[in-house]
Amino acid sequence: MKRWASLILLWTGLWSYAQNEAIFEQATSAYNDGDYEKAINHYLEILDNGEHSASLYFNLGNSYYKINQIAPSIYYYEKALLLKPNDPEIRNNLAYAQNMTLDAIEKMPQTGFSKIYGKITGFLSFDQWAISAVVFTILFVALYIAFFYFRYASRKRIAFISGIISLIVALISMVFAFVQYNDFRKDRPAIVFSEEVIIKSEPNNRSQEVFTLHEGTKIHVLDSLNEWKKIRIEDGKTGWLMDTDIKMLKDF
Repeated sequence: MKRWASLILLWTGLWSYAQNEAIFEQATSAYNDGDYEKAINHYLEILDNGEHSASLYFNLGNSYYKINQIAPSIYYYEKALLLKPNDPEIRNNLAYAQNMTLDAIEKMPQTGFSKIYGKITGFLSFDQWAISAVVFTILFVALYIAFFYFRYASRKRIAFISGIISLIVALISMVFAFVQYNDFRKDRPAIVFSEEVIIKSEPNNRSQEVFTLHEGTKIHVLDSLNEWKKIRIEDGKTGWLMDTDIKMLKDF
């Protein structure tokens, strides 16, 4: 019975993959023909089938950009960056889309340590750091075994030194994976989808208006209260808005 269940699951997976591939080709063809709305519908259909990838989000971002829908364009570029944080093409297209937003927000200056920390830990995503840790751990074990089987002292020395280096890299990768994962869980970014939204000082419509945001602006959610979200923008300003005005970039 288990065997038949496994075969059914395997067949279902292969059928779903083939179906998504066919839809992706149709979407690409529609995009190349300039029918961007049709391409968007096909890409969204793939998302509805449970398929998620950087290339899928990137193509959705491109399609929305072509029809001047900046908020969803930025949204899907940012989704692509979550999966491929250092992809130059995604970053380049995201910058083009961000140039079309109305809000010119300057980022808060970072200290030298913060910049170095961000560049090092952000070089890979947390799952990539985790994979790196596993690879170097396996390499360490292989070199450790080779150390005992090598007969010549020179080879033993090379295996020993290489094994120690591999172990150190594996440990560093595990630490960075843990740090990146914690940072990823803490950060709750979102994109403003309303054409214009007034940010309030408190989570109610009677409170003072503190500033205004427009569609496509990236914000970070700090807290929630009923249908209100407390947000922070890149220059450090905070305030409250309705959750219907934004779309979260992460699903948790």
